[in-house]
Amino acid sequence: MKRLPPLPALHTFLITAQCCNFTRAAEQLHITQGAVSRQIAGLEDHLGYALFQRQARGLSLTAEGQAWLPRVQQVFRLIGDAVEQVGEKRQTLQLKAPTCVMRWLLPRLLQWQKERPDVPVELTTTVRHGVDFQREAFDAAVVYGPPPDASLACLPLFDEQLTPVCSRPVLEGPVPLREPADLQHHLLLHPALDERDWNTWLKAADVHLSNVSKGQHFETLDLAMSMASQGTGVAIGDWSLIGDDLSAGRLVMPFELKVKTGLGYHLVHPHKPQVSGPLQELMGWLVEQARARSCGSKACPR
Repeated sequence: MKRLPPLPALHTFLITAQCCNFTRAAEQLHITQGAVSRQIAGLEDHLGYALFQRQARGLSLTAEGQAWLPRVQQVFRLIGDAVEQVGEKRQTLQLKAPTCVMRWLLPRLLQWQKERPDVPVELTTTVRHGVDFQREAFDAAVVYGPPPDASLACLPLFDEQLTPVCSRPVLEGPVPLREPADLQHHLLLHPALDERDWNTWLKAADVHLSNVSKGQHFETLDLAMSMASQGTGVAIGDWSLIGDDLSAGRLVMPFELKVKTGLGYHLVHPHKPQVSGPLQELMGWLVEQARARSCGSKACPR
């Protein structure tokens, strides 16, 4: 039996065949273009025939390369299936989520663990809003942004809806908030280093303020909401994420206007022939929690 070619070289062949370009393959594999070229050359020497035709504008598969490609794809699918089947024995589900959704997600995961201690969840937080399941070993992820493309299985959680929030003492203080123009006399809290969220809401409210750029910026939504609840100023927040704060009275909505941005939060996972029962249960439960968030859509009474 002829010695089998090395698995890394087969993976390099698979990526290169999909790209038909050494440079793009190197970028995906996080190695140099020269390393890709050497691995392909070594694989071709091992097999005794060429897999690619070198052309001025890239590569094309030879007849042998075309015959190899579906077989190599099948090999890696079988490896992936084996990893998944063995991984199902692991009880802990791996979930990734951006920090901006923690205010909503974390209390619900704690509730899940009380109700389902037999299905523990390990949560990884990140300031990034996306996920790459080919390089990151997560069962599912919450992502923020526009609806993901069809490369991922997606369950919508909720749309982003911007609205100002503050503590009740600020709402009813010496300079009460009766109309959006009153924000001119308050410190505006930004949940990001830019001023996009406040500007989006103020444009929808048809109000121009001169103090937007003088507000205080935070790196996360959670920090901005915490400072707002302590009476520091008025924050712009996502109504979809702060229902618990509104219900508990830690925050109030001075105005009824909520502005949809076209972005939202989505629960995603890789397309698979079968999704494990525990993961299906967790995802379904989170979707139901998103639908049943408790805070009403109107401004809190004064």
